[in-house]
Amino acid sequence: MRRNVGHATRTIRTKRLAAVSECADWEELRAAGSAIKQDVMARLPELLEQLEANVVARGGVVHWARDADEANRIVTDLIRVTGADEVVKVKSMATQEIGLNEHLEAEGITAIETDLAELIVQLGHDKPSHILVPAIHRNRAEIREIFRREMPEAGELTDEPRVLAIAARAHLRRKFLSAKGAVSGANFGVAETGTLALVESEGNGRMCLTLPETLITVMGIEKIVPTFADLEVFMQLLPRSSTAERMNPYTSMWTGVYGGGGPREFHLVLLDNGRTTVLADEVGRAALHCIRCSACLNVCSVYERTGGHAYGSVYPGPIDAILSPQLTGTHGHGDPNATLPYASSWCAACFDACSVRIDISSILVHLRAAQVDSDRGGLPSGQDVAMKAAAWAMKSPTRFALAEKALSAARIAANSDQRITTLPWPASKWTSSRDIPEPPKETFRQWWTRTHGGDR
Repeated sequence: MRRNVGHATRTIRTKRLAAVSECADWEELRAAGSAIKQDVMARLPELLEQLEANVVARGGVVHWARDADEANRIVTDLIRVTGADEVVKVKSMATQEIGLNEHLEAEGITAIETDLAELIVQLGHDKPSHILVPAIHRNRAEIREIFRREMPEAGELTDEPRVLAIAARAHLRRKFLSAKGAVSGANFGVAETGTLALVESEGNGRMCLTLPETLITVMGIEKIVPTFADLEVFMQLLPRSSTAERMNPYTSMWTGVYGGGGPREFHLVLLDNGRTTVLADEVGRAALHCIRCSACLNVCSVYERTGGHAYGSVYPGPIDAILSPQLTGTHGHGDPNATLPYASSWCAACFDACSVRIDISSILVHLRAAQVDSDRGGLPSGQDVAMKAAAWAMKSPTRFALAEKALSAARIAANSDQRITTLPWPASKWTSSRDIPEPPKETFRQWWTRTHGGDR
């Protein structure tokens, strides 16, 4: 996984730098995107009401969802009205955030991912590892095996990308033509017109948006922009930052319903799910500016080294460290989100890459302080115990030397590639998603003693 992720992110990073360098006013565009997002956060209630009025005026129906449970219930009920037990889906981070696919499955409804990468993840019974390219951790040989197992009707397959794409296309076309309902996300919602915008690279999303009779869009309330002029800024920022392209291959926009074609019913589900809580934090609310371009992931050395699954949440990478803890909260030491604010905050490469200038490092420090304050008075976490033990050992040269010798014993747990991949509990909580380098045969202290006769 590390090899696949590392190769892919380096390739995307190099292409993005070339695409950005062509744009003479790139920094001005970043500043404009940031300013628009700040304006949206300041006027969010009135902009949402304006969006709702314009969607309704053009034949759509707007639903308000306080949390994931309410959003899932709304979508499930709307699908049941169509009489179908199957629905096609456009790639959507919002629906992943609320666990829509899993909820529909429990209700006897199959959600079919139509984005190629999402389809690979779904058929592989896997989890996404990247915001932009969810199957970045899979190579083509692995994808061939997944397709052979899950799509027997495809016949014999090679690992040639063209052959795999044709097999996926044939599989999805049958689903598109029979689907009564579709579920999508939205990259942006324009308040002044009620228009929803979706960007993609394959065209599968457009099939979902136009063929089924019922279209259900789940959109986080922060995705709104005031005007079409504001949308123009993001349509320049997003493709260069995400796919390193001058413009997006497929940009779909829809406003309500039309009598001459397309879906007969359009439902917009406006999702809160913790966003208004984030909005109340003057420092943390900048996390809501994120347009999901994934540029921060591609420059993050931690993400590259650990692989896409190490974060264990929907929004991997640096943005995850400030967004997930705020959206869903940090409920004690057992919650994976509780560790995210402790991510490294000194690098700041993510700020230079962020298309809307989110200062992730500063927000991390802010959230870390809040987490420490909330933990005071409770039971110590594993991290607390480890840090206290380290402090005790480091206060004494003798104890520190003994700790170094004890650490060298971990070499027996290393694999042939000099990585430790499995340790017993509680260290297994780390190695379940990350590796540890093998301790050196000789510490610096031991080397100094051997070469300098013990002089310090």
